[in-house]
Amino acid sequence: MVEAVTSVFRNYANFSGRARRAEYWWYTLALAILGFVYGVISGVADGSGASGLANVLTILFGLVYLAIIVPTIAVTVRRLHDTGKSGFFWFIGLIPFVGGIILIVFCAQDSVPGPNQYGPNPKGVGDGYGQFPGQPPQFGPNQYGQPGQYGQQPGQF
Repeated sequence: MVEAVTSVFRNYANFSGRARRAEYWWYTLALAILGFVYGVISGVADGSGASGLANVLTILFGLVYLAIIVPTIAVTVRRLHDTGKSGFFWFIGLIPFVGGIILIVFCAQDSVPGPNQYGPNPKGVGDGYGQFPGQPPQFGPNQYGQPGQYGQQPGQF
């Protein structure tokens, strides 16, 4: 989680490139935990009669959220790029009720294999199609001339 959050803040206002699914979701989880902790502390402070402390916490938390608006939008745009979609799909999240759900579905999709118009695959392993260096082909004959793991011969579908 720490690596994902630091990666997001290293690319604070970088709207180009791609973000892995793990980077996006670990960052989102960190924000959810931060919001939950704020809610608990603010609720305890307000419930115990320390409304002044609750007001200070609300102002502080508002400033923190203002500071993270840009990296949050940036990581979402990079995540959309990783799924092969334009960053303008971020605006779908502004549609009441269904927009957020659609954006969650888009961000939960797997990466487009290999490089796309937004850059190389951030996973950085294999050729992007499930093939890793030194591994026999997944389809077709392997290095010993035997059928691949699914039994298909080359050209067979």
